[in-house]
Amino acid sequence: MTHELIDQAQTREGSTRQTESIRPLRIVHIITSLETGGAQSVLYRLCLADGIDDHVVVSLNRHEPFAERLEAAGIRVHRLNVRPGIGAFASLPRLRALLKAERPDVVQTWMYHADLLGGLAARAAGIRRVSWGIRHSNFVPAHTSRSTLRVVRLCAALSARVPARIVSCAQTAVKIHHDIGYDTSRFTVIHNGIDTEKFHPLEGAGSDLRRMLGLPDDGTVIGCVARYHPQKGYDILLRAFARVAKSDHDVTCLLIGSDLTPSNAPLVAKIEELGLTGRVQLLGERDDIPWLMAALDLHVLASIDGEGFPNVVAEAMACGTPNVATEVGDARAIVGDCGWIARPNDEEELAHKIETALIEVRSDEIAARRLACHRRIIDEFGIERMVGKYRTVWNDLVEPARP
Repeated sequence: MTHELIDQAQTREGSTRQTESIRPLRIVHIITSLETGGAQSVLYRLCLADGIDDHVVVSLNRHEPFAERLEAAGIRVHRLNVRPGIGAFASLPRLRALLKAERPDVVQTWMYHADLLGGLAARAAGIRRVSWGIRHSNFVPAHTSRSTLRVVRLCAALSARVPARIVSCAQTAVKIHHDIGYDTSRFTVIHNGIDTEKFHPLEGAGSDLRRMLGLPDDGTVIGCVARYHPQKGYDILLRAFARVAKSDHDVTCLLIGSDLTPSNAPLVAKIEELGLTGRVQLLGERDDIPWLMAALDLHVLASIDGEGFPNVVAEAMACGTPNVATEVGDARAIVGDCGWIARPNDEEELAHKIETALIEVRSDEIAARRLACHRRIIDEFGIERMVGKYRTVWNDLVEPARP
């Protein structure tokens, strides 16, 4: 069943007509929030990279920082400040009125709450050209709120009636959502596109990073770019790194992302408990991620669940930095033969794969692997490819209505 569903989604994606619109389309995007996150980043890149269509973004609740970035780029943003929980349904008349005023050609929603509310409001406004957006590939009750799980079940029940198309960023999500009850005949898989003008190799970045952090010139630097959250597997990563660090005294691990700071007492306590003080550096949230990605010798993704298309894996590769990644979402499809894959939630295997990778990182063979990483992202996951596939979906939805 898994292969049949994936083949179905691939066939639908591959056979879709590559049409161009007679006029630019107006696309209204509805997203749960515009806070920092993978879906928000992809939406931002999509709007900026599509030089043809007119994009309008509706944020249901939290707005920083992508609302300001979108507006600075000339994209109109509506802020609804929807109350969480059951009160969110009270916003449907307001959202319906906004959509009637905007008169979109297509409504593209992002994330489950926006799929539900945006889809219902669009249909109430008489808009049938609705495309839902799926960003997850699995659900673990311990890491997923009950309200989100309820919304997912509602979306599954409505998936054969509300959206005309469902766009998923990951092949692995097709089977998962079929098992939940989604109508997977409506799925199209569009992998996230990476801006390779922003993420690319930078000569000398590694030396500059070592000077900035006071690290030896000949030391090895690995890192993880991800927010501090149980799904990201930081406990597993730290325990794996502790195994590596026992015998490898020349490697430093950088943790980069929100809440990865010295003020995070539980995290600092875990680092001290494992004897990693001074071996792990907490850099927090940064605005120079492309430079940091290019400066690392190796990027590690230790997520245990919740990933669809892990952007950081592809972004690191675009910078010429190979990955050790756990097999979550479409990580294996992204890495290909350019990196190393470990089982999720297995500190021993993760440590072994890091040690294996470090042997190559310190050899002459690493130059060829770095180049292969960069070329793979350009060839398979470039942003132009993603934009073209989204435009195909939107044009296919609009085409039957044209005279």
